[in-house]
Amino acid sequence: MKQFRALVVLATLCCTGLVAVAQTPPPAEEPGWAKGRPKANSEAMRMAPVPAFPIPTAADKLPTSKFKLPPGFKVETWASGILDARGLRQGPGGNIFVSSLFVANKVYAVPERGERKAKVIIDKMPLATGIEYHKGSLYLATNTKIMRWDNVDEAKLDNLGEPKVIYDKLPGGTDHSWKYLRIRGDKLYFAIGAPCNICDPGEYAKIYRMNLDGTGMETIASGVRNTVGFDFDPKTGHLWFTDNGRDWFSEELPNDELNHVTAPGKQHFGYPYCHQGNLPDTEFGWGKSCDDYVKPAALLGPHAGSLGMMFYTGNMFPKKYHGAMFIARHGPWNRTKKYADVSVAWPDGKGGARVERFMTGFVENNQYLGRPVDFLMLRDGSLLVSDDHAGAIYRISYGRK
Repeated sequence: MKQFRALVVLATLCCTGLVAVAQTPPPAEEPGWAKGRPKANSEAMRMAPVPAFPIPTAADKLPTSKFKLPPGFKVETWASGILDARGLRQGPGGNIFVSSLFVANKVYAVPERGERKAKVIIDKMPLATGIEYHKGSLYLATNTKIMRWDNVDEAKLDNLGEPKVIYDKLPGGTDHSWKYLRIRGDKLYFAIGAPCNICDPGEYAKIYRMNLDGTGMETIASGVRNTVGFDFDPKTGHLWFTDNGRDWFSEELPNDELNHVTAPGKQHFGYPYCHQGNLPDTEFGWGKSCDDYVKPAALLGPHAGSLGMMFYTGNMFPKKYHGAMFIARHGPWNRTKKYADVSVAWPDGKGGARVERFMTGFVENNQYLGRPVDFLMLRDGSLLVSDDHAGAIYRISYGRK
């Protein structure tokens, strides 16, 4: 009888334990950006993406006066009060179209002349980042679809009408799902970033192109973790792109990359197997050789957050900058020492490039005052730079006195 009672008590305790386990909520799923974070390192565990400001920085508080550029160049605040300013494109009527990302969920229009007050022309559009203007049509890509507004009348931007959805098979999600668009000829280029910090990306982590009506999609480059900036060399027509390196390898590794596509559809740039051309991944690099993947044209710094990239084709800047690439280094969030700048890179004619810092002053006391994102060259050859952190657009010009 005692044995029987003991078994009953044991069974009761087991059942109680099972109920307690069943009532314990499962651990929260780790966000994609945190995958690979060293949990034993308290400093790393305190790091997280830099939160976007909920309002733009006041015009008189912008860091414009702190920026430093090469002799002969000057920078001014071109427009302020543009929350979350990201992509920049221009219509023939002079309006500058400005996209946004996490906070604003809007597309703005800013007149080039007169009072530069941003008008919201598209609202309540999450991750409305990828933007392009081409022959009267405005293209916009979110994380789920690519849309096009045709016959855009820049004098009547209050009502664009309903867009035509040209592609609705983007995978969505939040990790590296925002887009960057370029049109060359009759093709629209965009990327689908890796859905994680480090993982087997499947059909993600590629640059694609399609016809302007959304048909005929084809792969241009593979092994691209996350590019949010690319452009075409005006001399060769080759595509160049920035690529954000994986996080949590270390504070100093790997570097972001500047890459050069010479054989569209046939090149793999390493992710997730190899980083910065010579660093096998600790998880996915086993049995792989970095020699099997395309080497970067240049390294852009550890966790640099390299975003917009544009070839300079104007005549205002000195001749040495003609055909050079301007690159926005948005700055790291998972690195103790912060930095951000506009850099410039020159192709070396051998597939590589030489990189120099061009515009600094975005960081003070290890805190971001601003973070550059994208570029637009105005008709006079001056250069606009968007800043999503401060919600502003700066204009760089040149003119020795």
